[in-house]
Amino acid sequence: MSQGPWKKIYVGSAGNLVEWFDWFVYASFATYFAGAFFPEGNDTAKLMNTAGIFAVGFFMRPVGGWLLGRVADRRGRKTALTLTVTLMSASAVLIAVAPTYAVAGYGGAAVLLIARLLQGLSVGGEYAASATYLTEASAPGRRGLASSFQYVSMTAGQILGLGILLTLQSTMSDEALHSWGWRIPFVVGALGAAVVFYLRREMLETEVYEQLDGPDGPDGPQTAAAENGTIRALLAHKREAFLVVALTMGGTVAYYTYTTYLTKYLSNSAGLPKQTATLVSFCALIVFACLQPLAGALSDRIGRRPLLITFALGSTFLTVPIMTLLKQAGSFWPAFGLSLLALVVITGYTSINACVKAELFPTGVRALGVALPYAVANALFGGTAEYVALWFKRSGAESGYYWYVAGCAAVSLVVYLTMRETRDIDLATVGKGHTAAPAPAPATTPAPGPAS
Repeated sequence: MSQGPWKKIYVGSAGNLVEWFDWFVYASFATYFAGAFFPEGNDTAKLMNTAGIFAVGFFMRPVGGWLLGRVADRRGRKTALTLTVTLMSASAVLIAVAPTYAVAGYGGAAVLLIARLLQGLSVGGEYAASATYLTEASAPGRRGLASSFQYVSMTAGQILGLGILLTLQSTMSDEALHSWGWRIPFVVGALGAAVVFYLRREMLETEVYEQLDGPDGPDGPQTAAAENGTIRALLAHKREAFLVVALTMGGTVAYYTYTTYLTKYLSNSAGLPKQTATLVSFCALIVFACLQPLAGALSDRIGRRPLLITFALGSTFLTVPIMTLLKQAGSFWPAFGLSLLALVVITGYTSINACVKAELFPTGVRALGVALPYAVANALFGGTAEYVALWFKRSGAESGYYWYVAGCAAVSLVVYLTMRETRDIDLATVGKGHTAAPAPAPATTPAPGPAS
């Protein structure tokens, strides 16, 4: 394996790790800082206020998806990825220094809101830019494997956040964590973003994008190039854009249920101690991260649809029993086993959804085509998952949320059953007849990505 291709994967993934560390740390530490920005009251109500601000960040993701997806298609993947990590660093600093309710009233919540809006902008562009970059930087027969590192890095970011939480829980008093300890991970995130900013400035552009004729390309100014990354160009691929929304729906709800919401569910509903609930998520996510490359490589052999269909079937029929049993789990091992089962099921979606979406669009609108529809789906379903779950709980009908998750997966199942296979698409000719690229035998295929 040559070093160049893997360096592209490493740099793209490292930035993704920091981005999602900052994004998920908000949810992981919400139980500690929820009371800092809102007046005294019901604990579930304070969590709902905090979850509401968490959801608002998702509604900025379509804006970030449009803005940064346009940048990625017109100025390059590297430029967009550098910009996303800059925005995320700024948001982490804001949260780290935000004043509490006791100091500034609702002013602290306002700072928290602004920070989440910036994070929404950043992540809205990060997902698509990194998905596009990892997919384009890999060889045709290894796109599933390479793009799986997006969720490896996303999950690693969450594992790092949970690891810091476990460390702080074991070294600090509960009072100190509620008072000021929750600020520590946001300082770590800001410093990590500064390091990644430097790495991304040195990263190489993908060859697929460099071969795209543009205003500075070999053929001079072109009308088609002028429309790269525009809404008009995206509207020429309405079916693919709708497909991204529909195939994301079930996956994003399930993912956020078993990652960001799981710790709160185990603590708030199952009655496990906070530290035990955190440890369950931490251990299950480590295994989950290791599964991603295996499933991604499997999709390079058998195709994307079989994995997506397996996820949707499992999520449709297993969500209600898994969530019901999780609520009754009284100790670490039952909770860990059930959580891991759920994460194994959704691996069929998480390991390959990045490349599936990127494989649907031509190069000139690929980043925007992934970014905007995906961000819309996340705003409607992923960002609201925790809030909807808490609403059902507060209404005394918590099991209604289990059926909601299963229903979303069922809708996506219909889409997976009817969509075309994308594994052998030639990225350079998407939109020009959807020519299939040769899929080299695994034993002779080079490492992900062309050498540059």
